[in-house]
Amino acid sequence: MAKWLTPVVISLLALGLFAGFAKQEPPALADRRAAGSVSAQDGRLRYDARASPVIALPGGHRAIIHSLLNVPERMHYGEYVWNEAGAPPGAVWIRVDLDSQLVSVFRSGHEIGSAVILYGDPTKPTPSGAFTVLEKAQDHYSRSYDAPMPYMLRLTRDGVAIHASAVQRGAATHGCIGVPMAFARKLFAVVHTGDPVFVVGGKGFSQTLIRG
Repeated sequence: MAKWLTPVVISLLALGLFAGFAKQEPPALADRRAAGSVSAQDGRLRYDARASPVIALPGGHRAIIHSLLNVPERMHYGEYVWNEAGAPPGAVWIRVDLDSQLVSVFRSGHEIGSAVILYGDPTKPTPSGAFTVLEKAQDHYSRSYDAPMPYMLRLTRDGVAIHASAVQRGAATHGCIGVPMAFARKLFAVVHTGDPVFVVGGKGFSQTLIRG
């Protein structure tokens, strides 16, 4: 259920993945257009296999990034991108950046989706850390907040989840991660229980680049 405040959003998708270490690396690294070569076939920014960056994630995890979605335009509240072309089958994981207010979905190291999110207000902040999807429910209804939470992916036993929300300026959650309805539907379809979710930023984990 949404509460109201005025969060600051960095809605340039180009800053999403690398916002956490832009101060330590050359500025061009924070720009997706400079991150790799663009494939005209699938619209991806691809890294050379020998230069794929390795990023640190909460819980001591590491991930190799093979490609990012080529999204040169600014995204706004309620907007998302989804493109599975060129991403082979494989393990799915999710990265949520509270500072840039973006979620990225990866499969086999290739980004397949990203969206502007809502997160918890100061009275009920969204926790950072390493989580797994504990439960999926397409038509979940929260008795605690008397509100529907469609396409719910539960992350904690005390109610933190990713779910569809009306993602708009001035809105926040009670600690959950709210995503646009259409994005939530696609995310729900590719994620399974047990898949990892990494939440960075806020007052918790600060991402660093290991290699790249």
